[in-house]
Amino acid sequence: MGWRNREGEPMFSHVTIGADEPQALEAFYDAVLATLGIEPFFKMDGTLSYGTATGPKVFILKPFNGEAHVPGNGGHVAFLAPDRAAVDAFHAAALANGGSDEGAPGLRAYCHPNYYGAYVRDPVGNKIQAVCHSSKG
Repeated sequence: MGWRNREGEPMFSHVTIGADEPQALEAFYDAVLATLGIEPFFKMDGTLSYGTATGPKVFILKPFNGEAHVPGNGGHVAFLAPDRAAVDAFHAAALANGGSDEGAPGLRAYCHPNYYGAYVRDPVGNKIQAVCHSSKG
């Protein structure tokens, strides 16, 4: 799953998304990531984790420096979707669980002919995306 380095190993260990109150985002991320087959790994006070112990993960955490969370300007996390229907489901789940639209599902041919993606913001403003690179519907 995901990008690989020259040795064929996953390129990323994990991605961290900030939130002042991660547990307040639990229903959002449970629903949105489930549309992509990404299940909860562990949850504890101040931390949500999705993925597997040895595979890629996403963490939703309080900022380590103790300061208030501020969504990044210009950055986002893009999750691979197995097909275009999963991108549609991701977008719908985000909107149904307190997220906001940042780009409806659709082709973005300026990236490449089969680039099908959707962009949303979680309830605290972090921008995330689902993308399918396949021509399969």
